[in-house]
Amino acid sequence: SRLAPLIHTDRGSAYTSREFSNYLIQNQCVHSMSAPGTPADNAVIERWWCDFKHLWLAHQPAPQTYDQLLKLVAEGVKYFNTVEISGKRKNLTAVDYYRSEIA
Repeated sequence: SRLAPLIHTDRGSAYTSREFSNYLIQNQCVHSMSAPGTPADNAVIERWWCDFKHLWLAHQPAPQTYDQLLKLVAEGVKYFNTVEISGKRKNLTAVDYYRSEIA
């Protein structure tokens, strides 16, 4: 049997809304939220979003349509996973680093 996807978020209004909760239920996802007042729980993803916005989005033309936005985000995720090299990951891309950790 397949495990339900786990979605971990902070307690921002977007993630505590009824609409988001219904979306997760409809898509059979389990929702996990960090404890109130514990921003360090999400430090890794908060840093990733900071880099994504400042190193990727800020240097791309602004999308004019929803489809362009989806494409831009997908390209950015692909870039950060397969192209961007980090000293924190032994000078490897994220994909190569995690593959080396499980090999």
